Amino acid sequence: MIQPPSRRAAAFLLAWGVLAGLAPTAHASEDADRARRALERGEIRPLDEILRAAREAVPGDVVAVDLKRDDGHWRYKLRILGADGKRRSVKIDAGSLKILDEDDDD
Repeated sequence: MIQPPSRRAAAFLLAWGVLAGLAPTAHASEDADRARRALERGEIRPLDEILRAAREAVPGDVVAVDLKRDDGHWRYKLRILGADGKRRSVKIDAGSLKILDEDDDD
C-alpha cells in the first residue's frame, strides 16, 4: 500500500510547485526590465517601430516577439502569420531596424 506523503513533504511539494509556476513570470519580468533599460539608453528602437519594419518586410499578424543580445547587438526575432496561413520569421537589428533575415517557418 502506498503511503500518503507527510505534511512536511506535502508542504514542500506545494511550495516548490508554486515557485516553479512563478519562475517564467520572474524571467519575463527580467526580460522586460532589460528591454526597458536598452530602450532608455538608446540601444534599441521602440517596439512600434520594430513592428512596422517587420510588417513592411513580411505582411501579416505578428504572433511572437523575442529580443536577444547577440555578439554585442540587440536583435528582434518576430514570427508573423501571413494572410496565406504561412508562418514566417523575421530577424531585425533592434537599433537600426535593418532586416537581417527572413524565412518560412513551415
